Amino acid sequence: MNDESQKEKLRQHFARRVTTQARVVLDTWQKISENRGQAESLRELFAADTDKLVRYALRFEMNDHAVAGKRILQLLASWAPGTALDDNLAAQLQEATGSLCQSTQRRSDQATGQAPQQYRRTPVYIALENSETANRLIRQLEFFGFRAAAFGTARELVEACNQSKPETILMDVNFGGSALAGISTVEQLQARHETPIPIIFVSEDDGTIETRLRASRCGGEEFFYPAVDPGQLIEKIETYCNGNSSEPYKVLVLDDSRAQAKFMETVLKRAGMNAYVITDPMQIINALDEFSPEIIILDMYMPGCTGTEIARVIRQQDKFHSVPIIYLSAEEDVNKQLQAMSLGGDDFLTKPIDPKHLVATIHNRGRRARSLLALMIRDSLTGLYNHTHTLYLLEQEIVRARQKDQPLAFAMIDIDEFKKVNDTYGHPIGDRILRSLSMFLKQRLRKTDHIGRYGGEEFAVILPNTSARDAQNVLDEIRQRFSELQQQAGEQEFRVSFSCGVADWQGDSAQSLCERADQALYRSKEHGRNQISLAS
Repeated sequence: MNDESQKEKLRQHFARRVTTQARVVLDTWQKISENRGQAESLRELFAADTDKLVRYALRFEMNDHAVAGKRILQLLASWAPGTALDDNLAAQLQEATGSLCQSTQRRSDQATGQAPQQYRRTPVYIALENSETANRLIRQLEFFGFRAAAFGTARELVEACNQSKPETILMDVNFGGSALAGISTVEQLQARHETPIPIIFVSEDDGTIETRLRASRCGGEEFFYPAVDPGQLIEKIETYCNGNSSEPYKVLVLDDSRAQAKFMETVLKRAGMNAYVITDPMQIINALDEFSPEIIILDMYMPGCTGTEIARVIRQQDKFHSVPIIYLSAEEDVNKQLQAMSLGGDDFLTKPIDPKHLVATIHNRGRRARSLLALMIRDSLTGLYNHTHTLYLLEQEIVRARQKDQPLAFAMIDIDEFKKVNDTYGHPIGDRILRSLSMFLKQRLRKTDHIGRYGGEEFAVILPNTSARDAQNVLDEIRQRFSELQQQAGEQEFRVSFSCGVADWQGDSAQSLCERADQALYRSKEHGRNQISLAS
């Protein structure tokens, strides 16, 4: 490697440090803006994070980040300690963080206004008797975008929880030096919070049923014995940190009464759902195509047709065959209600509608529908899209790229020497590596990107409105970081890399695009693995 390439690699390394710190600042501001009640307690943290960003940016000559950071610090200087954040200052800080956000986006994001990937700022707290294990876990968690902190005493942990409620706590049942002291500490903590903190307990002992019951009663979601390795713990932490994040339900409402339709729309939006309301049953086909609802609410009796007739038309389309349909009517005859549900419906609500009953019904039906859909379109091991659905999404994105005249990139990823990993460490460790890479990709790509498990150790990534070169740059950073991650197999540690091929859509078919990306992947393998190649 010559001097120039060494300098370039060093520059890229420093640039990543600056952008990572910028994302920390943005994440802290997001917490302040979403909950102004805790703004005062986060003020010092926000200032410290920003000051660190400015120092990094000046040292590594990233002027845009430095200017944006200095502006934030200038505004923070007018925010007196111990005072609330006023609206005028909040608006100025929002503008300043907006400038920082623009500096942190990649080129393809700037065109769409898509926000950069932000690292989780809500902490994960670790209270383990073995400080070496705790520190190793923190290093591993950093790779996955978490912010973690370890504590040496129960008092330090309690004080930290009072300042900032954590996403989850990893707790040794005997933390504090005496039997079940960790459980006692958790019981004290949970009493101070309205909603419980998910706790992952670890123990060197099997644990009696009394111990396990007590751990469960104070919020223990998991009880690991014997002590579990970092890979498994990170998977569990990811589950509890990400478990509550879900997209709002998309609800289509058809009711010929404008007043009733407006009432429904208001109720649904207040419940945090996306509502699409129509009053003319003849618009149903267009509404289905435009909105792609997850749940459909139909009035039973409308001029020109009935709700059951509309339901039968909807069910004739395969993609809406399993979408829940809820009927609305003043009809109180139970036999007629049952007959209506036998003709394509899933539930029946009588008017006048109780808003709480409506919202609860939609949540129940929506949750079940999403679970069933996930079983059909997602890989059970990684939670990513399966092979068939990935190809369907690629077809959809090609149509969209053609309509909007936008670029589209497709990438094929293959874990290097995966068979050797399975043979050496066993299939459970191999499965954990597959889940680890899927988590890595999900956390570092945009929500608009689609990630699928293509088969075995192969993954596919669809990047809409992204050039092949930009896709290569983004995936190469992920490749480098993933190859640095220490994988755990008992007492042994090892590293795994992946190879990748990227192709840009050139007006060709999905099959041709896949083949070109696959050829580029093969070239990466031929040239030594652990690299990314562009399709010719």
